[in-house]
Amino acid sequence: QVQLVESGGGLVQPGGSLRLSCAASGSIDSRYAMGWYRQAPGKQRELVAVVGSGGTINYADSVKGRFTISRDNAKNTVVLQMNSLKPEDTAVYYCRASYILMYWGKGTLVTVSS
Repeated sequence: QVQLVESGGGLVQPGGSLRLSCAASGSIDSRYAMGWYRQAPGKQRELVAVVGSGGTINYADSVKGRFTISRDNAKNTVVLQMNSLKPEDTAVYYCRASYILMYWGKGTLVTVSS
């Protein structure tokens, strides 16, 4: 059974940093693209960053230069390092694994507020 478990969310002041982790278990392996998505209240879920099976990385324009995604295939984890956080980064952040099928984690809340 595939599971994606996110951790690392919380409350942070503007300009601060958070590190989100996603631990994958089950049949997830290096063939899967691993990504982070977010959904703010009243908005659609959107891509934040994704790393493909070959290591190709893509970021949303809104987070370029501030967020960094990385994966450890040996540990089946993907990490999102978020720096210079802004109030508009407030959202539930979801981990996603996709290859032939797509799997989602339950999400972790990030709140950026003073």
